[in-house]
Amino acid sequence: MKLNRFAKSAVITTSAAAFALAAASGVATADDKKAKKEKCYGVVAKGMNDCQTSAHSCAGQAKMDNHPEEWIYVPAGMCDRIAGGSKEPKRS
Repeated sequence: MKLNRFAKSAVITTSAAAFALAAASGVATADDKKAKKEKCYGVVAKGMNDCQTSAHSCAGQAKMDNHPEEWIYVPAGMCDRIAGGSKEPKRS
């Protein structure tokens, strides 16, 4: 299949735009890694915890949603905004 001049320039422009967006998103990710993080308890989905609790010793082993001892890292200040979130673990 032959591409005319217009189609070729459209493909090149789209590719350049996609590359620029991918590069920009990589920069945002690097900035996110530098941001301060805090532990947020009680807001974890099943299997999505970040580390150990009294029930297990590894990340990804949460057995139920929103368990009061399970935690994840969130950007500093975000835990206070999440319904059910706590900076301290609660007894189950």
